[in-house]
Amino acid sequence: MGAERLRVGADGITRCWWCGDDPFYMQYHDDEWGHPVTGDVRLFEKLCLEGFQSGLSWLTILRKRDNFRAAFAGFEIDRVAGFDEADVQRLLADAGIVRHRGKIESTINNARRAQQLRGEFGSINGYVAQFRPQRAGRPTVDSEMQATCPESVAMSKDLKRRGWSFVGPTTMYAFMQAMGLVNDHIEGCERSA
Repeated sequence: MGAERLRVGADGITRCWWCGDDPFYMQYHDDEWGHPVTGDVRLFEKLCLEGFQSGLSWLTILRKRDNFRAAFAGFEIDRVAGFDEADVQRLLADAGIVRHRGKIESTINNARRAQQLRGEFGSINGYVAQFRPQRAGRPTVDSEMQATCPESVAMSKDLKRRGWSFVGPTTMYAFMQAMGLVNDHIEGCERSA
């Protein structure tokens, strides 16, 4: 694949290829993707949104993120854990989000499971930190692209054992990339976290 994994934008900045020329996506790449996150609300939000993204493009979810935040009480774990069937019906009627019953119910279930994680580990960050991949360096333009790693597989299995859903190994690796548990900005990208 090589050099096409990097893209020089109209602004002259070299970035990872995947954000293309979409200004919204470029801002996400530059200001968020791969930057370390430790706050429970942001970590929980990203776990949920990665689940909603399953089968869709991340850009679709990113464009609806503000709507998701409004619909899911800012992803405040205790509030979402208290959602009931009336909330499910409300969310199914909300055209601003992805209206998939399984994913909506998963988010509510996962909020309840997140409460348990906080009780056991003190925070979601305390839990996810144990799965941080231990690898040196960033991918090069000639590296093989990863969709999973042993740690994302282990995290997926552990979360499923704990009753979480929509947390497959690929979804967990995308979560790790986005939340800065791994730095997958291609070498040469000027916006590396």
